[in-house]
Amino acid sequence: MSTTTSHTPESEGPSRPARLIQNESTTEIPVHLLFRDDPDPVSVPLRPAVVARRQGMGEQPRLRRPAPARPSPVIEVDPALGERPARVLPGAVGVFAGACGLAGGVATSWWAGVLPPLAVHALGLPRYAGAGLGPAQWAVYATAGALALFGFGGLARGRTGRAWVLGLFGRYRGTVRRTGLMWVNPLVLRRRVDVRLRHWRSEAMPAADASGVALRVVALVVWRVRDTARATLGVEDHETYLRACVEAALARVPVETPGSGRCSGDGSGERLTRLVAADAAPVGLEVFAVQPLRVEYAPEVAAAMHRRRIAALDAQHRASVLTSVVDSVEDTVTRLTMRGLVELDDYERKALVKDLTVAFCAGRGEAGR
Repeated sequence: MSTTTSHTPESEGPSRPARLIQNESTTEIPVHLLFRDDPDPVSVPLRPAVVARRQGMGEQPRLRRPAPARPSPVIEVDPALGERPARVLPGAVGVFAGACGLAGGVATSWWAGVLPPLAVHALGLPRYAGAGLGPAQWAVYATAGALALFGFGGLARGRTGRAWVLGLFGRYRGTVRRTGLMWVNPLVLRRRVDVRLRHWRSEAMPAADASGVALRVVALVVWRVRDTARATLGVEDHETYLRACVEAALARVPVETPGSGRCSGDGSGERLTRLVAADAAPVGLEVFAVQPLRVEYAPEVAAAMHRRRIAALDAQHRASVLTSVVDSVEDTVTRLTMRGLVELDDYERKALVKDLTVAFCAGRGEAGR
């Protein structure tokens, strides 16, 4: 019995099927392709993943791009609200209309025969028995009275530095900046506005320095009304609004502490002016300067900061005295040795320096008292 055994070389093993990775939604990929060494791989640009919102599920996307920085909110007033000149007539027109109304009333009274004889004689009118008061006379009376009321009731006097904001039935009708006697429709509502250059000295307002220490600041604000329509109709009270703008600016801008040696109106004043001017411009106010006049510590920290200030001044004084004593001792020892008056070794030099330092410090202490 012969048994035939076939020897197969190790290198020639039985052929096995290539291992495959299978996926539900992909084709079969050989395993060796996943770990292939590519000497020059080709870079494939990748796009940022975008996850779409599922309809009807109310879910938000998981990956979101950073939203751009939003600018600071800008105060906006009605763009249609702006100062424009109002239509007015010279004052002579109103005087003439009122005089005509009075003359019509007097003539109607003479026509009706109700004018007193003394007035007839004073006016030089002829004697007339009169037709009596009838519908025609009453109609002329009403017309003459309305003419006189409109003529004299619409007279107004414009002053330098003052303006009139006119409104009719809740609607802005214009601004009058004219001076002298003029005639304005008596049915319109008039609001007087001061348009002169004004300055306002505030009360002590809360503020803080660069370190966050509480302060009280009295500021001087130089301003004027530039747009009367926005200042009167765009805000309830423009003076109260300006005060709130100054208070808000003081809360954002650090103010120099008292006794810091720097002028508090140089840096902080410019920043305060820019902030207040930007906040007040939309309501028709023009701010020229906001300067801190008086800066002091708040009552709750005033005592502590006063003690700290005294301690700093005392330390500064002691440092200056010590520097002066050291300079005096050095100058004395140098002169003694340079002129050959004494010959000192290291031990004697140290002893001399010590004695001179004590003597000079004692002398300065007695002189300071």
